[in-house]
Amino acid sequence: MLAEDLTHLALCWRLVRRDGVALGFTSHDQQLLVDGLRHAHRPGMSASAVVLGDAVAADDMEVSGALSAGSLTATDLLAGRWDGARLQLYLVDWRDPDGGRHLLAQGTLGDVSVGTGADAGFQAELIGPGAALAASAVETCSPECRAELGDARCRVSLRNRERLVTVSASAPDRVQLAGIVAGDHVQGELAVMDGPQAGLVRRLLAEDAGWLLLDEPLELAPGTRVMVREGCDKRFATCRDRFSNARNFRGEPHVPGGDLLTRYAI
Repeated sequence: MLAEDLTHLALCWRLVRRDGVALGFTSHDQQLLVDGLRHAHRPGMSASAVVLGDAVAADDMEVSGALSAGSLTATDLLAGRWDGARLQLYLVDWRDPDGGRHLLAQGTLGDVSVGTGADAGFQAELIGPGAALAASAVETCSPECRAELGDARCRVSLRNRERLVTVSASAPDRVQLAGIVAGDHVQGELAVMDGPQAGLVRRLLAEDAGWLLLDEPLELAPGTRVMVREGCDKRFATCRDRFSNARNFRGEPHVPGGDLLTRYAI
């Protein structure tokens, strides 16, 4: 398609959320059907300059676009529904969209910012596959556990540590849940099971007079069903005494740290 003297190219974006919801957009003036996914020409999207190379450095770029009431909304972006979504940017021949694609860039959505006003749009960072090369492959020594409660390294069973409960009271940054001990769920997770916020997950940061504080704002109506999971403060004493799981503790609580000299009076 690039070798022809006269080209009929259109840019296309395929955005796939972690729960499988997919959206398609195109720069063409009409919608295109590519691999069974309808690519809408409104709202539009645009990308920063795309540079393709064989270097090992992480290739990042920015994507911006308009918001619409029916597909990509500011509410969903700010709520985190599109965090970590997979994005592909490619060229197609608009005369035959299924005739082949020329991939330009792919990756996951990073930081997202949403504008204000009637013509508000969004800007998002596209993190390319090369970003994985910048991640540390060796874990650093720490007094706290580096595993997550219930994962393959922790091995604590979550069978009796996850409960389906209802919201008894809610504020933008906190919730009260019926029939649970709030302190046991600090550093746990809350997943919304029904209502307009279904599918959203929030981390429970702390307990305050029976309220559980959320890491991000979330409006929940009383009676909303949520799945709440117990948390762990990642201390060795908690792992040993509460979970009886000291043998699987993934930290170094007895290794002296840089603050060793400040622990004792001179």
